[in-house]
Amino acid sequence: MNEVEWRWGFEEPVSYHLIQTSSFHNHSWIHLGSGWLGELQTHRWNSRSGAIIFLYPWSRGNFSNRELMDLEGFFHRYFISHQGFYISQLMFKDSFDLQVTLGCELQPGKAFVGFLQIAIQGFEFMSFQNETFLPSPKGGKKAQKACLLLNLSPAFKHTIHGLISDTCPRFTLGILDAGKTYLQRKVKPEAWLSTGPSPGPGRLLLVCHVSGFYPKPVWVMWMRGGQEQLGTQRGDILPNADGTWYLQATLDVAAGEAAGLACRVKHSSLGGQDLVLYWAPHSALGWILLAVIVALALLTGLGYWFRKRW
Repeated sequence: MNEVEWRWGFEEPVSYHLIQTSSFHNHSWIHLGSGWLGELQTHRWNSRSGAIIFLYPWSRGNFSNRELMDLEGFFHRYFISHQGFYISQLMFKDSFDLQVTLGCELQPGKAFVGFLQIAIQGFEFMSFQNETFLPSPKGGKKAQKACLLLNLSPAFKHTIHGLISDTCPRFTLGILDAGKTYLQRKVKPEAWLSTGPSPGPGRLLLVCHVSGFYPKPVWVMWMRGGQEQLGTQRGDILPNADGTWYLQATLDVAAGEAAGLACRVKHSSLGGQDLVLYWAPHSALGWILLAVIVALALLTGLGYWFRKRW
């Protein structure tokens, strides 16, 4: 475990990146910008005012107001200047979409490594490595021309290098420190079982739902006794609106073999006490008891109505 992971207790690599998406349609631009700490969105960019919008009180990090204003100014100038670059210099005439990803990542056992990648129409166009813009093979002649022009500006390359190698790591460490109470919180998962669409005659699709957990790493498996069921299929871990996570794990079994199965959940918030849910299909006796309870409730209501009427 490296120093940052030890100090802040993170279980995944630490990264921060900005995503800028620009669309050119009908001779006008639409810009969208956002900032992400891993998979958590922490910032938005107001394309009209050029202001950075902080989505959490701690997402300002430890940067001064002057440093934040300088960043706003740079991004505003960049968004304006690159419009003419792609239209006048590279002769993009038709409608097209441009995506820029800029950030830094703390690689295991190493320092922060900065990156800048540019894509057009969803395909890699060029990147920035070792203070040099490099064309992507898929970018063709336009990517080669773009890199040639950008590499002629040492000042611009120096600015980009400073952003990804110095500003980004300092900003990332600042928001990690300011937001550590929120980022290090542990929320226990809730779990429940259900059935999904039948895979076929005489078969059941057992579904184990696990929701509301934080941080993201989680282990979910269908078990029989102490034996893992290798047929377990886990879906993607999806975000909930409150910043926690959701996952479901399914198992396709013969209807007569469902008894004795259980879903086991391991998560750092559980303190080593796994969450285990046993599959208990509704029996005929259960339905009978439910019918009796409903009937008694109806009789009680009718009795009360007759007493009140007479």
